[in-house]
Amino acid sequence: MVALDGEGRALVQPRRGKKASRLWWEVHQWAGLKFSILLSFILLTGTLATLSHELDWLMRPAMRVNPATVAAEANWPAIAATAVAQAGEGRVLSLEGPTDPWFAAAAIVESPEGGLSFVYLHPTTGEFQGRGHWVGAQRILRNMHRHLMMPIPIGVPIVTSLSLLLAVSLVTAFVVYKKWWRGFLRPVRFNDLRTATGDFHRLAGVWSLWFVALMIVTGLWYMAEELAFSAPSHPSAKIAPSELSAPAQAAALGRSLQAARAAAPDLRIRRIMFPTEKSGAFVFQGQDAAMLVRDRANAVWTGVDTGAVELVADGRALTLHQRISEAADPLHFGTFGGLATKLIWFVFGLALTGLSVSGVAIYALRLLRAERRPKGWGSVLAASWRGMGLWRWPALLLVLAGFLLIPSVFAQG
Repeated sequence: MVALDGEGRALVQPRRGKKASRLWWEVHQWAGLKFSILLSFILLTGTLATLSHELDWLMRPAMRVNPATVAAEANWPAIAATAVAQAGEGRVLSLEGPTDPWFAAAAIVESPEGGLSFVYLHPTTGEFQGRGHWVGAQRILRNMHRHLMMPIPIGVPIVTSLSLLLAVSLVTAFVVYKKWWRGFLRPVRFNDLRTATGDFHRLAGVWSLWFVALMIVTGLWYMAEELAFSAPSHPSAKIAPSELSAPAQAAALGRSLQAARAAAPDLRIRRIMFPTEKSGAFVFQGQDAAMLVRDRANAVWTGVDTGAVELVADGRALTLHQRISEAADPLHFGTFGGLATKLIWFVFGLALTGLSVSGVAIYALRLLRAERRPKGWGSVLAASWRGMGLWRWPALLLVLAGFLLIPSVFAQG
C-alpha cells in the first residue's frame, strides 16, 4: 500500500528522494575513499612540486646569491664561458636563467659518459658557485607526481585517470552538500573530532572549488595528450652542425645574443639551448607577449658560426591546440606569476590534499559511531583501511612502486 497524507497525496516521493540522496552520497564516498592512498599521495607530491625549485634552493647552497649583487639581466656570455670551462670533457646542453633574484644561474652539463649534472654560476659575474646532482627535490617530486617514476606512457595515464575520480567527487559534492554556497563563511567548530573534520572538509571544499576544477581540466588534458591528442611540434630551424670547439662556441654567444635581442627586443630570455651534434644553433627561449605559455613557445634561433638569426618563433602564432597544451603546465603548477602564484597554488594544494584525507576520516568516524566504538586515531586508521576494501592494494602498490623506482632516476646523473 501507498501511504497518503491528509489530502490524499502519496508520500512515496520523499522516500525516493532519500534513496537518491543516499546513492549520490555512496558515489561521492566511493570516489574519495577507494583510491585515497594513491590520490592523497599524488595531491601531496603535486603540492610540494609547486615549490620544488625553492626546496632545492634550500638544500643546495650553491644555488643561492645575494640579490644586491645581481643585475637586472643575466650576463649570458660570462655564464657560458664559465659553464664550458667547468664542463671539461663534457658538454653544456643549456643555460638556465635565475628563477628569482636570489637564485644562481645554472648550466645543465652532460659528462662524457652521458650523465647529467648542474653547474651553478653567479648570474652577473658568471663566477662558479658549485655543482649539483641532476636528481634533486624538483626532479623527484615532478617525476613522482607526473608518472610515479614509471615509463611515461604507463605512468601518465595512471596518474591522470585520478582526474576522473576528482570529477566525480566534485559533481556529487554539489548534490550531497545542500546549499553549499553558504559554507564560505561557516567556521570550523572544534566540539569534537567528527564535527571539526566535517566542518574543515566543507570549508576547504567550497573555497577550493575553482582549484579542484582546474586540476581536473588540466589532468584530463594531460591524459588526452598522452593517449591520443599530442600537440604539433613547435617550429624549428635546420642549421648545419658547427665545427667550433666548445670554448669557441661560448665566445661566439655574444654575437648571437645581440642578434636575437635585435630580432625580438621584448623577449625576456630565460634559457639558452646550446648546439648539438645535429644542429649548430643557439636557441634563445623565454617570455614575450603571449600569455600562459612555456618558455619554449617564444624562441630565436641563430647560427653559431654566423651569428645570423634563422628563425623567430612567437607564442602568439601557435595553433589553438598548441596554446592549450602550453597553458596546461603554467595553470597546473601556478608558475605563470612567479613565486606569488606558486605560493597560492601550494596553499590550495594543501587544502586539496586535506580534503582527500579528511574525507576518509569522515567515513571512518561515521563507521565508528555506527558501531559505537572508540574514536581514537588508531581506530580511525583501521576503519579507513577496512573501508578501502580490495582497492587499497593496487593503490598502495602503485605508491610503493614509485619509491622503488627512484634509483632509476639517479641513473641519469
